[in-house]
Amino acid sequence: MHGPVDGEVSRSSRIRPSIAATLARRVPSSSSDRCGDRCLYHGGMPLKYWLPPALWMAVIMVLSSDVGSAEHTGRWLVPLLRLLAPSATPTQLDALHGLVRKAGHLTEYAMLAALWYRAFARGRHLTPRAAATIAFAICLVWAILDEARQSLEPSRTASIKDVAIDAIGALLAMLVAILGWRWVVDRTTTLLLWMALVGGVAFVILNVLTGVPSGLLWLTAPLAATLLLARSIYSRRQARPRS
Repeated sequence: MHGPVDGEVSRSSRIRPSIAATLARRVPSSSSDRCGDRCLYHGGMPLKYWLPPALWMAVIMVLSSDVGSAEHTGRWLVPLLRLLAPSATPTQLDALHGLVRKAGHLTEYAMLAALWYRAFARGRHLTPRAAATIAFAICLVWAILDEARQSLEPSRTASIKDVAIDAIGALLAMLVAILGWRWVVDRTTTLLLWMALVGGVAFVILNVLTGVPSGLLWLTAPLAATLLLARSIYSRRQARPRS
């Protein structure tokens, strides 16, 4: 004869397996189960993080084909530059055209690095340094493959300089991601001012020795020195403890 306690125990033993089975069906066992088909791989990255950089890599490949050749971009970019700089000579327009194209390299790989950084930092929850390292490595490999592909296009040429420009763009984006844009802008501005000062003084001395007029260098070099001094004074005042 079983007492009431034994009956309760037997009923609970029958109920508990069903509850456990229900919970097992409802609770995902891993992050890959939570995102299902939206993940890149098992335990991996949601679609909204890895798809944008993947699509941008495809765009870069399209631009590295004949579509992005100097002949094609010159058809619309040179007239635009002529409109912006009507007094420029054809040689100067060609130089500006080349400069804009190199700036395009810098920009597209900075964007690619930023997208991959977002993917690994938010999608995989990596540390900023780890996410930046992986993103930069992907960009560098893709830049090399991009230039290798251009070598197969009759209207394009592969260039190690373009790989370097692409790497610089990715590196700048990662520096901004890790250190913050204020720090990067501050250091970049300081570097450019020092280059203007040192380079300006060197050219002024060289021009004086060779008898060549220096023109605006007499203004730009002192202006760079003044701005550096002003930045130094401002930084010292900001660093003082407030009473």
